[in-house]
Amino acid sequence: MAQIGPVTIDPPLVLAPMAGITDSPFRRMIRSLGGCGLVTMEFISSEAVTRGVGKELGKLPFDASERPIAIQVYGSRPAALVDAALKVQDMGADICDVNMGCPARKILKGSAGAALMDDLDLARRIVRALRAVLSIPLTVKFRSGLRDSELRYLELGRICEGEGADAVTLHPRTAVQQYTGRADWDQIARLKEELSIPVIGNGDVVTPEDAVRMFSQTGCDMVMIGRACLKNPWIFAQAAGLLSTASYSEPTLHQRAAFVRRHFEILAGELEGKDLLHKLKVFTGKYTHGLPGGRDLRRRLTQIHDPRQLLDAVEAFFDEIAS
Repeated sequence: MAQIGPVTIDPPLVLAPMAGITDSPFRRMIRSLGGCGLVTMEFISSEAVTRGVGKELGKLPFDASERPIAIQVYGSRPAALVDAALKVQDMGADICDVNMGCPARKILKGSAGAALMDDLDLARRIVRALRAVLSIPLTVKFRSGLRDSELRYLELGRICEGEGADAVTLHPRTAVQQYTGRADWDQIARLKEELSIPVIGNGDVVTPEDAVRMFSQTGCDMVMIGRACLKNPWIFAQAAGLLSTASYSEPTLHQRAAFVRRHFEILAGELEGKDLLHKLKVFTGKYTHGLPGGRDLRRRLTQIHDPRQLLDAVEAFFDEIAS
């Protein structure tokens, strides 16, 4: 169990924000398996929220079953971030998170995400401005730095704490690294030693055992899991099992099939056309990774352009492997 301000995170395991992935249906599916103490929404553009862009605003609603939930915003203008953060608060989010770690080129070009690690004065003004208007907990997610020659995570962590942030998350890679190489967990440990507010560790948690190892090696308060849960949505429940009873079970093929069917039923009920087709292909590619015949299925899906046909193909695939 951990705390972010008055919000209890139990178990102390956090779903990472992932663009195009951590939408409401996926968050609900992760919640349904247990073990995840906090879910985070895919990041929201503060500029788009300020302009009232419908597509971006459409990401904000969430179901009560997802609580506690953090909504992450990004941008470089304090005024726009304040507007977005107040919208997040008005939506009823439990936590507002600020992205200062995204390494995507289009985000960096807008002087947002990890680019803020090159302008710590602006980063300070952003945290100060948000803390001044928010009554809900405020957290900040960042990387080691923009580049290897300038690691600024300790300085940014101190800034966040000094300006009233309730917790920080560190992904110990630089923006230049993207997702290559190894995440340097020693940096998480150093940040934890430096700060008195909670530190969330993120990066290279691939198995349930990795989550437990990150706690023991770094002393972090919470562990955030991202890409690994796309191949194994049960990783939160499994890690929680290791933390509480030192054991966990593997899902059966029938359980995997039921999970995918339920997720796709929700998607089909909320999306249509190209939007539905895109989501189905993205998640099918992840869910069938490592399963017998999965590669052949993914190859066949490249030739399918109708959501109903894709759903039928996935249904037949799971019927076959689960029989």
